[in-house]
Amino acid sequence: MTRKAGRSRDTGIDARILAVAAEHLSRDGYQAMSLAAIAEQAGTTRQALYRRWPGKAELAAAVVTNMADDGQAITPADPYRALVAELADFQRGVSMPGRLSLVGTMLQDTTQPEVLARYRARVVVPRRSRLLAILEAARVGGLVDADADLEVALTMCTGSWYGRALAEDAPPPDWPERTAALIWRAIGGRGPGGPCPDDRPRP
Repeated sequence: MTRKAGRSRDTGIDARILAVAAEHLSRDGYQAMSLAAIAEQAGTTRQALYRRWPGKAELAAAVVTNMADDGQAITPADPYRALVAELADFQRGVSMPGRLSLVGTMLQDTTQPEVLARYRARVVVPRRSRLLAILEAARVGGLVDADADLEVALTMCTGSWYGRALAEDAPPPDWPERTAALIWRAIGGRGPGGPCPDDRPRP
């Protein structure tokens, strides 16, 4: 006797739930995120949501996984231009609706450690790895000081954006270029492509 195939999973519902959950997680934080409210806004039932994700932690983790950064760290031919491009990509990502507030949610004490760990592994670490690879390539190529503090420079790359956001000082459109130029000079950067310390106006 041939068994009838079960009803196929509606991936459209999955996408709607994840989109709404991302909005709620960013806006309300992990603790206040309501699965009932998410199901209602996504146009489905709580039962349908629970069949896919058994609890809030699993759904929040799925949201983070869904926005994973899959870019790989490579050795760039032109580290300075690669730095500008990476910062421009960061600017596009963090400017998307809900992304900046999601960072705040991840820093809340009430966020599940598993969710925070997944966010770091899937979003933060790939970006930092690519930025560090760019800075390391510049050092290996003799384009920056051999003793440059790349750990501090790495934090400066994205930290300046968050600092301005906290101060309600909107970053300018040319933030990637200005930030890259400042970091490049701070670590003794010289060509090709980047601004040379000797090119700075003297008092």
